[in-house]
Formats: sequence, C-alpha cells, structure tokens
Amino acid sequence: METSIVGVGVGITDRFRTVVEEKIAKIQMLASRAQRLDVKVTHRVYRNGHVPDETVELTLIGKGPVVRAEATDGDKFVALDLAVDKMSEQLRRAKEKRVDGRQHPRGAHFEKESGALTGIDVQPASADVLHAVATGNVPVQQTEEEEYSPVVIRTKSFDAEWMTVEEAVDRMELVGHDFFLFVDVRTDHPSVVYRRKGWDYGVIALSTQAPPSEALAS
Repeated sequence: METSIVGVGVGITDRFRTVVEEKIAKIQMLASRAQRLDVKVTHRVYRNGHVPDETVELTLIGKGPVVRAEATDGDKFVALDLAVDKMSEQLRRAKEKRVDGRQHPRGAHFEKESGALTGIDVQPASADVLHAVATGNVPVQQTEEEEYSPVVIRTKSFDAEWMTVEEAVDRMELVGHDFFLFVDVRTDHPSVVYRRKGWDYGVIALSTQAPPSEALAS
C-alpha cells in the first residue's frame, strides 16, 4: 500500500515516518484491497493563549468507498495513535457487517430442499387457487394505472440515529455518499452533513427537535 505523508505548519521527521509505517500495519490487515493511505499533519497555533495542537488526518483510498479518520492532540504521535485506532474501528465494523451480510442474507431466497421461500412475508398460492384464477372462477382485481410522469421520485425510510457531527462525517465517508442524515446528539436537531469542495464539510440542521430515542424505541 502506497503511503503519502504531508505536513501543514510542521515538518515531517524521519522518526514520524517510521512510526507511521509501523502503525499502518493494523490498517493493512483490515483493508487488504486498499491502494493508498494519505496522512496529513496540521499544526495549529491559537491567538487566545490556547495550547497549540496537532491534527492527524488519515484518508484510505482503494476500490471501495473512501475511509477517513481524524484526531487532535498536543503531540502528533498521540494524535496518530488515536486516528489509527479510529480508522481501524471503522474498518472492523464494516468488515463485520460484510461477513454478517454473507452469513445472514437479507430478502427472499429459495430453498432447494423444501421448495419454500424464506426471508419474505409472502405465502405462495396453492394449485387450486391458481387454477380458479386461470379459469375465471376467481375474479382478478384490476388496478388503475398511475398517471405517467417523467420525474421518478424514489423514497427511503430509515430509523433515526443519534450521533455527533464528527461521527456522521465518518459514517458518510465510510459508505461513500455525498451526504448523511442523522440526529445531532448535542442538540437533538435533525441534521445532514455534506461534502463540499476539497476536504471541507457542511452541516444543515432543522430547528425542530427530534423526539428522544427512548420514545422511538417504545
């Protein structure tokens, strides 16, 4: 896996490069198809007397969706450890979901031994019912065709998830989308994070608060 390390406001020493090469072994084990890892270290100095800090950003690029992780600390080595741990956890969760999906596939599937349909709440019609419909003994209900429209609107519904803005950005990048809907855990406001130009992100929030997660679960 190719590795690129750049510093903004800080020099990249040979020792830091060596530590990076040692740390990314954990990432390589979880993302064997990854092609490149970009490491960006940013040194920030504040005018209000706040202690300067170092932010380490990791961007993993491969055949799948781009995965990003970020951490900040006064020591860039500590920030690197935190960012690597965060990315490793993201990759581990994604890998577990893929394995679970293969072992427990969603949707309907046909069982050859019994000839039954499983994974779908539909009962197949009996031979008698099929014969009655074919001979006209059972009337077939005719449905009115919907009015044609050149605009196709597809809708999807998901359960609300409470998380921080940072977690929402991580989820968005992990799934490879340009936006991600969530409920801000700090404000309880329905919000969406979205990708802007470069590495910038934006957040749009509704002023109306979402119901507590306990109310949705009940």
